Amino acid sequence: MGPIVYISRTESFSACHRLHSNKLTDEENAKVFGKCNNPNGHGHNYKVEVVLRGPVDPVTGMVFNLVDLKKYMAEGVMAIVDHKHLDKDVPYFKDVVSSAENIAVYIWDQLKSRLPDNLLYEVKVHETDKNVTFYRGETE
Repeated sequence: MGPIVYISRTESFSACHRLHSNKLTDEENAKVFGKCNNPNGHGHNYKVEVVLRGPVDPVTGMVFNLVDLKKYMAEGVMAIVDHKHLDKDVPYFKDVVSSAENIAVYIWDQLKSRLPDNLLYEVKVHETDKNVTFYRGETE
């Protein structure tokens, strides 16, 4: 066994969303989400960091080719969410609140199906400079 190394790739996208749950009344949504429940939505410049974890290949010297990760992120994430209204343009969010937490889960799922097993370690979604969500594929 060789060393286990973590590598990451960061991309940015701009998108609009509205924090709104179909399971709550309009009044409850307004109370829970405040100004983020604006019926017209609001936007963010998101930063997404994808972290992979694995052994260093003795032939290539890499955990994974970052050119391939860039391609998977472009196809599976950026092409779907960049410059979109998440709630209206991304079917996943039709009945799922487009919170940073759920965006991280969505990105995880999009990449998990494209990457080799046990390589995806973490998805970080920076919704603002001060608000960051981490997801590592854990469920309860």
